[in-house]
Amino acid sequence: MDYLINIDNGGTLTDICVASDTEVYYTKTLTTPTDLSDCFFTGITKAAEEVFGADSLPTLLQHTSLIRYSSTQGTNALVERKGPSIGIITDEPDLAQRLQFSEATTSLFHDLVGSKVAVLAGAADDADTALVQAINSLTTAGAERIIVAISDPAQEKAYKHIFLTRFPRHLLGSVPVLFSWEFTSDSVRTRRLWSAILNSFLHPTLERFLYSAEHRLRAHKVKNPLLIYRNDGASSRVAKSVALKTYSSGPRGGLEGTRALAEAYGLEHVLMIDVGGTTTDVGAVENLRIATARRGAVEGVPISFELSDVRSFGVGGSSVIRVADGRITVGPESVGAAPGPACFGFGGTEATITDVNLLLGILDPETYLNGELRLDPERSKQVVTANVAEPLGLSLHEALLRMEEAYAAKVAESFAPQVQAGVTTVAAFGGGGPMSACLAARAAGVRQVIVPRLAAVFSAYGISFSDIAQSYEADITGLDAEAIETIREDLMLQAERYMFQEGYDLADCALSWTGIVENADGTEHAKLDLTEAPVLVDGQRRILELSARYTLQHPTLQASLPTAALAAHSTGQRALLGASGIQSAPVFVLEDQPANASAPGPAIIEGPFFTARVPEGWRFVVSDAGDLLLEDTRPATQA
Repeated sequence: MDYLINIDNGGTLTDICVASDTEVYYTKTLTTPTDLSDCFFTGITKAAEEVFGADSLPTLLQHTSLIRYSSTQGTNALVERKGPSIGIITDEPDLAQRLQFSEATTSLFHDLVGSKVAVLAGAADDADTALVQAINSLTTAGAERIIVAISDPAQEKAYKHIFLTRFPRHLLGSVPVLFSWEFTSDSVRTRRLWSAILNSFLHPTLERFLYSAEHRLRAHKVKNPLLIYRNDGASSRVAKSVALKTYSSGPRGGLEGTRALAEAYGLEHVLMIDVGGTTTDVGAVENLRIATARRGAVEGVPISFELSDVRSFGVGGSSVIRVADGRITVGPESVGAAPGPACFGFGGTEATITDVNLLLGILDPETYLNGELRLDPERSKQVVTANVAEPLGLSLHEALLRMEEAYAAKVAESFAPQVQAGVTTVAAFGGGGPMSACLAARAAGVRQVIVPRLAAVFSAYGISFSDIAQSYEADITGLDAEAIETIREDLMLQAERYMFQEGYDLADCALSWTGIVENADGTEHAKLDLTEAPVLVDGQRRILELSARYTLQHPTLQASLPTAALAAHSTGQRALLGASGIQSAPVFVLEDQPANASAPGPAIIEGPFFTARVPEGWRFVVSDAGDLLLEDTRPATQA
């Protein structure tokens, strides 16, 4: 029997999901930011023990057909602005101004590039000297990666030749250079250059890990390649992956799982909130469709590649909660896994919602991560007192309630626009989602929440729905039928070569051709039948696109809405600290509950690797698939 290993690497925790034809095994481990390959192999080793018992990593790897990996490291780096300083070389004096056409682009350009822009000037025969001077000036100014962005692609290619001949190999390795036209042939200048900037910023985070992980896999004699899961919902080999396409790739797995939930329960419009350690990732499934843009956007910045509509907000279980200008702020800075929340005992000195939930009684210090990490309430008290209670002149009790309220409001803020658009159900998962979902939903005006049984690893589980896929395109504006046929043949050759490098014959892949009309600003005007020859106006372009997909095995999620209500079986009581003081609440173990088990809040539900909170005024029921369905039972006028 072959296994599929899916890994979703987060800023604080790394999730591992191992699936066979009939079973799903899963576990979690702390992320090791100094070397991501450590948590990668620690997680797989723990998963192997779940499947085969102790000392069984080689056995699992030998019986694994695919390893698919996604990471929020790049997303987190961008949210926190922790990455290399980018320099740009261009022949366009107004390029920096043109790239800052909105508040979002201005802020991002300032944080990633700033003043590190060198404009080439002078005659063509001085290009050699001008390029050398530009590179030297940018590296002196602190640029750690450089983008060459020349208006004419042929001239940019000539500059690349100069660069390769003038600079020694050791400099090429220490300050990588990306040539914009080589990276993407997108003719929309601002989109092409923003793609290059963001890719250069995200690339180092994944590069270091991937080299190390592949080397260690080879040491275990693993023959099957490591696959990178992408934001467009497909997977590809490391050599065929673009760092920019990994942005919010983990949450795309969560969206795939959310679509499976929507289909199983017959829900038309479901909003995903994936609350991790550093970010809350938000996306929607409507009529079983995941909104995907052929030319996506990152933090409101347009790029050249397809991305699903997933938005990342700097609020998670490890987000720093502190006082600024007399008010409580949440994120976007995160303590990550190292040092982590203060209660982890790794030296953290900042307060987080994890510390708050521990002191409120929601988290049991003995059962966190299924008992693998004991939490320290005293450390939490120290950081909450020092960072929030004392600066605001509050008691510890008052500070905790204010911090909880601020955190719930911040999470609600991340998905409030979707609620205004008509969302009525929230699917909450990730390590922090089940704890905060009901309070955030109440703040946003949502009355129904689903917490999947696999909530703790749900994005990793969703990766199981991906296939091997690549797409190729060419501008065919103004070309006759013969020229278009030549381009079709060239795209087929590209697809054949790339899919062979992925390990599959093109004959075994599903192929689809699409004709696209793009507006002058790069937005999509229409998709057309390939036999149509559209009349183009106002700078529109005609694009030919080929997609090649090799279908992998997918899981089947079967579930149905509860038809009755049975009394849930509690395992004890837990003291919760609330507005009116200490309140006793029953504790339910999710795995022990039969289908249709139900109880009102306040209550705590201990799931596998997660804790769910059911506030007063809410009620939960367990579906036949073991998922939690929660509903606000108060009259709408009180909600």
